[in-house]
Amino acid sequence: MRYPEHETWLYAVFASKAAIKGGVVRRAVRDVERLMGRRAFEAEVRRRGFHMVENAGQFIVFCNDEPVHVVC
Repeated sequence: MRYPEHETWLYAVFASKAAIKGGVVRRAVRDVERLMGRRAFEAEVRRRGFHMVENAGQFIVFCNDEPVHVVC
């Protein structure tokens, strides 16, 4: 279930300069889980056609629909 504060937080994440330019945004997993939940955040990333990885307690969202390749 999404609440108005979730919408405000999501707007802030995806209205950032990096997101608008198709770059990368990073958010702490603990913040995502506390503010809206992992599943809801993942669903929103998927809805936008973006990709997301998790590493060292961070979600890294690639705000474009280009393929993501892990190099090493």
